[in-house]
Amino acid sequence: MFKVLRKKIYNQYVFELEIEAPLIAREAKAGQFCILIPKEKGERLPFTIADFDRKKGTITFIIQVVGKSTQMMYDEEYDFIPDILGPLGTPSKIEKKNNVLFLSGGLGIAASYPIMKAYKEMGSKIISVVGFRNKSLVFWEDKLKDISDEIIITTDDGSYGLKGNVVSVVDQIFKKYNIDKVYSIGSLKMMKASVDAIKKYGVEIIVSLNPIMVDGIGMCGACRVVLDGKIHYACIEGPDFDGYKVDLDDLILRSNQFAKEEGACLRDYLLNRGNRR
Repeated sequence: MFKVLRKKIYNQYVFELEIEAPLIAREAKAGQFCILIPKEKGERLPFTIADFDRKKGTITFIIQVVGKSTQMMYDEEYDFIPDILGPLGTPSKIEKKNNVLFLSGGLGIAASYPIMKAYKEMGSKIISVVGFRNKSLVFWEDKLKDISDEIIITTDDGSYGLKGNVVSVVDQIFKKYNIDKVYSIGSLKMMKASVDAIKKYGVEIIVSLNPIMVDGIGMCGACRVVLDGKIHYACIEGPDFDGYKVDLDDLILRSNQFAKEEGACLRDYLLNRGNRR
């Protein structure tokens, strides 16, 4: 059993859980994730380790409501999480770079933040561009400001920061900085657009992939991704991959089908929840 120390609601879609897990916190590294089972006999849910504190023995997750199980976690209060498996995945490869650009779309902050911290500790300059649909969805701005040498926030509707998306400011960033490496973390479409925008500059770009996962240890094959025509598995070889090598079009097609099925499950749950009340 893992004690839930804090739950914080940011908006109608996103919330944070801080959990006491000293052994996981001790071993966690930037880029890794855990699988949570929120209730006995519940669904296995993979979440990026958004932050960890080795001294306190805590790990933090930023969770977005995308289906029945995450909606239940949003609605209900938890004193304990029965099972957490982790840390899983291959840690991000952190090398000293002068200027590192992070393009984070909404929930992508959860994966970007620990990687930013690791680069900051190496002495790199962090340029952070974060995109949201509108002002009401903005979160962790202060945390990002603490470790970013420059931060730009964009919103699709212009209600906060610059109007546009993270890709729309790429050219102005490259005019100002000699960027050595780029991380793009967010929706698949956002990461594909980022790769296309960065390609002309010839700079390394890493994308963080979170496809469908079941076991998290490479057995089920659900998280397969295609790199240079060959199958790889995000749960054990990722989540970080070379953005130029990933077949993002293939991954987008597969994820769209899953999203339709998950959306149907969520609608059924919300209707039944209303009936129970």
